[in-house]
Amino acid sequence: MKGFAAKASARAAGGAVRVFLLLAGLFWLLPTVGLLLSSLRSPSDIAASGWWRVFTAPAQLTTENYTRLLANDTITGSLLSTVLITVPATLLVLLIGSLAGYAFAWLEFPGRDWWFLGVVALLVVPVQVALVPVSKLFGAVGLFETTAGVVLFHTAFGLPFAIFLLRNFFAEIPRELLEAARLDGAGEIRLFTRVVLPLGGPAIASLGIFQFLWVWNDMLIALIFADSQSPPITVALQQQVRQFGNNVDVLAPGAFVSMVVPLVVFFAFQRQFASGVMAGAVK
Repeated sequence: MKGFAAKASARAAGGAVRVFLLLAGLFWLLPTVGLLLSSLRSPSDIAASGWWRVFTAPAQLTTENYTRLLANDTITGSLLSTVLITVPATLLVLLIGSLAGYAFAWLEFPGRDWWFLGVVALLVVPVQVALVPVSKLFGAVGLFETTAGVVLFHTAFGLPFAIFLLRNFFAEIPRELLEAARLDGAGEIRLFTRVVLPLGGPAIASLGIFQFLWVWNDMLIALIFADSQSPPITVALQQQVRQFGNNVDVLAPGAFVSMVVPLVVFFAFQRQFASGVMAGAVK
């Protein structure tokens, strides 16, 4: 009888937890749902009532806003600019961070520990400190208000965390495995590409998701260093906010598209992300 009561209590507790998590998830998705429904309403309907009105008047839903969005050269061009900034900034951080993490973990060179300590120290440097000196530097070398300048800035500030994370992950690879590969004649490059990278795939995928989300959603750096004629989506939307009353039919779907892309990337790689987090926790 006591065992049955304990099982019933455990099931009830588990059911309560599931209900709580479901409600928390729905609450977290509420702003996204509201933005989606707003993007499917006409400007007059948005001005007249809240987005929840569509549940009683579903005839308000229309795709005209997205048609106007595709016809807005500023928004569509900003999406392309965002991709041209985010993809290189993410790939460069993954490539350089992986190479540097492997070097700090398994290669012997003078001052290795001191160099790594310097990398760790860079983790606490705020982005705002570098805005003025980097602006002067980019202006002197012709990188100010260019896509390459924004990519370099994001890469530079993303590398300390990338090196720190991947170095700690690579250091947990069994030494015997690397020594066995060296005995088979594998050089450092082949060892890195054939052994270290496959084992570090979950950590690299997790880092890629973080870097992609950070760069895609950034507005401060883009607002200062990006080309004002072809700004990323965050800056383009901020410019539309200044004329909110006239461009709400473009702003709402543009904001939703800007939000959806990072969500798609996250859910597409969520399995690798979870594997990387769990691997770090187990180690």
